[in-house]
Amino acid sequence: MAASAAGLQPDAAVVVVGSCMTDLVSLTSRLPKTGETIHGHKFFIGFGGKGANQCVQAARLGAKTSIVCKVGKDSFGSDYIENLKRNGISTEFMFQTKEASTGAASIIVNNEGQNIIVIVAGANLLLNSDDLRKAADIISRAKVIICQLEISPATSLEALTMAHKSGVKTLFNPAPATADLDAQFYTISDIFCCNESEAEILTGLTISSPAAAGKAGSVLIERGCKIVIITLGAEGCVFVSAEEPGPKHIPTQKVIKPVDTTGAGDSFVGALAFYLAYYPNLPMEEMIKRASFIASVSVQSSGTQTSFPYKKDLPLNLF
Repeated sequence: MAASAAGLQPDAAVVVVGSCMTDLVSLTSRLPKTGETIHGHKFFIGFGGKGANQCVQAARLGAKTSIVCKVGKDSFGSDYIENLKRNGISTEFMFQTKEASTGAASIIVNNEGQNIIVIVAGANLLLNSDDLRKAADIISRAKVIICQLEISPATSLEALTMAHKSGVKTLFNPAPATADLDAQFYTISDIFCCNESEAEILTGLTISSPAAAGKAGSVLIERGCKIVIITLGAEGCVFVSAEEPGPKHIPTQKVIKPVDTTGAGDSFVGALAFYLAYYPNLPMEEMIKRASFIASVSVQSSGTQTSFPYKKDLPLNLF
């Protein structure tokens, strides 16, 4: 049924090869110290995982999307498939396995919107070459592919390589970052997008200002990246291109009191993928400004995907 329906539909413009996580979220007045038990005031279960988050944000902006991922054959996995279908995302290449549980994230958020997160990747780490082969057609016909590091790095690299060979624009979000990242990731990513802590891990440089982020971005360009974007939360972004002189700092609109910053980076990446796919002639700086604005909307309500705005809720001048 899925295949025949897919045959009648145009190809997905944005394909995400990545993770799905069930978020178990506790809201507290402050984060607990080691060994301390504190009372929280709210608990909810949400849908997360960097891959699915980025896919949902792109879909809510109007992108035709498909996700290649793996969940457990458990209630969390089945619920996740339904969630993505509700968001209009093709789940034809969403695989279920009995070998591991659906990935889960335990998240604690304080009153300032700061969080601490522990993830157990579970079924995400079982996404493999066989799964990519099944999805080869949609990957090769996409306009943009997004990958991260919540699945096996080898699988992400293989997916990016497949896309790159087919002339698909590759957007790589090296999160969670690892200091010994395979050097091929730098050369195969058209756009390499990370936050300041990820950039610190990758480069060994301390990033305390936009200027320091620019230095880190230049290091990543030297490793073979074409375009590097380092997101700096409330400070906006730094953008470095191999073809343009010097880093550029792109400020973002100030959010007076962020409610929950969980998933803001994913909102940014998903929005950026939408613009790359549907507005390829916009200057990169303009794409970054618009994606930053969308991410700033997401921090003004709680939850991860629940906080991601739809096209209808955003100013018309973004489209």
